[in-house]
Amino acid sequence: MIRLSVIIKARGVNMNSYDKFLKAYEMMEAWLSQPKLSPKMNRELSSIVNRLVENSGDKEAKEELIDRFYKDLDFGTAGLRGIIGAGTNRMNIYTVRRTSQGFSDYLNHHYKEPSVAIAYDSRILSTRFALEAASVLAANGIRVYIFKELMPTPALSFAVRHLGCSGGIMITASHNPSIYNGYKIYNNEGCQVTLEAADEIKGYIEKLDYFNDPKTMDIDIEHIMDGIIDDEVIDSFLTVIPESVTDSYIEAVLEKSTGVSCNNIEVVFTPLNGTGNIPVRRVLEKLNVGRVHIVEEQEKPDGNFPTCPYPNPEKEEALSRGLMLCSELSTPDLLLATDPDCDRLGVAVRKYDVNKDEVTYIRLTGNEVAILILDFICTNCTLPEKPIAMKTIVSSKMADELAANYGVEMKDVLTGFKFVGEQIGLLEAKGEEDRFIFGFEESYGYLVGSYVRDKDAVCAAMLVCEAASYYKKENKTLLDRLNELYDKYGYYKNKLVEYNFEGPSGISKMESIMKELRDNTPVLIAGKKVVEVADYLKSQRRVIARACDMIAGYYKIDLPKADVLEYVLEDGSSLIVRPSGTEPKLKIYLSAKSDSEELSNSIIDEMEESVKEWFRNE
Repeated sequence: MIRLSVIIKARGVNMNSYDKFLKAYEMMEAWLSQPKLSPKMNRELSSIVNRLVENSGDKEAKEELIDRFYKDLDFGTAGLRGIIGAGTNRMNIYTVRRTSQGFSDYLNHHYKEPSVAIAYDSRILSTRFALEAASVLAANGIRVYIFKELMPTPALSFAVRHLGCSGGIMITASHNPSIYNGYKIYNNEGCQVTLEAADEIKGYIEKLDYFNDPKTMDIDIEHIMDGIIDDEVIDSFLTVIPESVTDSYIEAVLEKSTGVSCNNIEVVFTPLNGTGNIPVRRVLEKLNVGRVHIVEEQEKPDGNFPTCPYPNPEKEEALSRGLMLCSELSTPDLLLATDPDCDRLGVAVRKYDVNKDEVTYIRLTGNEVAILILDFICTNCTLPEKPIAMKTIVSSKMADELAANYGVEMKDVLTGFKFVGEQIGLLEAKGEEDRFIFGFEESYGYLVGSYVRDKDAVCAAMLVCEAASYYKKENKTLLDRLNELYDKYGYYKNKLVEYNFEGPSGISKMESIMKELRDNTPVLIAGKKVVEVADYLKSQRRVIARACDMIAGYYKIDLPKADVLEYVLEDGSSLIVRPSGTEPKLKIYLSAKSDSEELSNSIIDEMEESVKEWFRNE
């Protein structure tokens, strides 16, 4: 192989860039020298070499090479997530095998006879990655249970508990674009592993070579790409999870029903080419929903997501086909949309303007759907003694007021639904899991009850339908009920602002921004004084000046450490900044409350303009 370092040095490449490039290039050479490297990945990497041989100044080729190899794909609190392709910073069969070997070592250290349940969604190579993980686990003496066909994330969480497994694996990249896939690890409670367990598993993984250390079963799975796993492979080393487990999961969802008949409503549903198609439709049928329309081009599983390149129900473009069908029909009460692994639910509600004789469909935010579900549960269910609900720290504070009104304790957890699941587990250890009635995060994730330990769009879809039907019988829509709640509790408005930072330099930029904010706390935001600052990395809240029961001083934050900063302003509005754990983004959560929707939106707009100044030169 041509040593490009000589060529690049001769052309005077910047030495800082050269050092990064050289390390990445040497790692690529090591991969290309592996006899076990697949022909496809060999071609993928060789094409970069050829581009650089032809033009050593090819900036895009150099940046691509660095991005593929400048680090190992991060194993975070939710496992792996990354772009599919060749390289250490990519999702491929070698990163999957290495991670699976590390997980196997962890399980064999902690369990005498470990077992693992595996599920996978509709994404590109999800089936193959599931089988690669299963092959490594089985080769390490771990019993593997696997769904024969794609299945939602909450069904995997349920299966782990139902089968008494030591852990679980879900192959999914949730709502990311089609070029991504991922690998989420669950513990024996059906919850994503704790921070401590994730660190321990990561330690096992980091000891391993990509090619030589993972054990695998001697069986051909090369031909299996996506879809149904064939019987020959199953008979070799896998135990299929029976349909009865899926049936039990659906029954567990239906047990959370309020019993409201839904024969008076009409629904448009889109699974966004993911796993939600069958389970959600099964539940809607059980609810006797009057009429269900499916968005045809988004019905079948398709990891390319041809009509929704970013299959995230938070985004309007992902719902465009569903909204179009709603508008064409003009009669549906609801649009429901689930993401590829069916743990998030997007909702739009029919609005009829009698003056204009016009029908439109209004998208609800994750916070608004959560408020409606919590209110509906509290008014239509018999609550347990000392009921408790949970939300992430970036979710609407309106839920606190609503919960208090119904005598429900509201507990805040860090961003990530695993922290909700973890708290349910702590309640279960005390025999108090029945106290839990609802958990949510603003990013369209909801859970009712403790039958699973992750967010569940199947159950959420059921309750949204029941709530819509209930209020329709009172000649109201969900929008009408939401406005009643705003009138009662105040107009809480929230907005998420995101800034993308791609590539190896992106992480450095995000770290630099967070450091700058810590070193130089803003005094004013949107012209308003900052009266309170919380640094979750330091587990410390500093009250500067508050006209409330919290006097000036420092207070301990009783949550795990996290790279999150929160600013509370003198008018009670707030702003939270955190790097995303799954995407190269800095996320900023804006929150305001006032006596009117217009004023709350105005406060949000002012904060957003102020934040833009932070990133003007980024």
